Amino acid sequence: MEFLTIDLFKAMLRQALDEIKKREDEFSQLDAVIGDADHGTAIVTALSAAVKAAEKGAEFKSMLNDMGFGVMLETSGSTSTLLGALFLGMADYASGIALDAAGIKTMFSGGLANVMKQTQARIGDKTMMDALIPAVEAMQTFTSGDVRELFKAAAMAARQGAEQTINMKANYGRARNYGERSIGYADSGASSWSCMINAFAECIIK
Repeated sequence: MEFLTIDLFKAMLRQALDEIKKREDEFSQLDAVIGDADHGTAIVTALSAAVKAAEKGAEFKSMLNDMGFGVMLETSGSTSTLLGALFLGMADYASGIALDAAGIKTMFSGGLANVMKQTQARIGDKTMMDALIPAVEAMQTFTSGDVRELFKAAAMAARQGAEQTINMKANYGRARNYGERSIGYADSGASSWSCMINAFAECIIK
């Protein structure tokens, strides 16, 4: 596949929401170990707002802007702030109704750059960045123009990043107060963002 169309991207978002809803309790249970036990609810609410905002989108830039602001206006908390920042950053680097592999790379790179302005967390800090950064980096190093394979590479990197948080000590948010006790459990944010990116890949290879 050479292009990601606006309609396909909407389908990817809907599948991501479906998959995250299925695992909502799991994400909240992970969050309960070292957090407020509400991450499952938070990510479902935030992504639901994004999907709703995307429904009438006719081209990438305006749609992604609507999604970013929709998430931030309808929900609150760090989950909505970071997810909203991702979509707003993507909007700055996307246009038209179809993107090739190069355009997708640029779009997600812009999204990551904007998220990094909102948090100092990086790989190894046991946050959603442990899934997002590897996914976007995998995109940037992918050399083929096949959009399906591009998302598969991103999904694999995100899954591996989320799995690696099991052995990490949390360095940000309320979780950092648990110190060594935060080791042994996957991070809820990394797990949910990995689920989202994996759903993107699964939808596009159907």
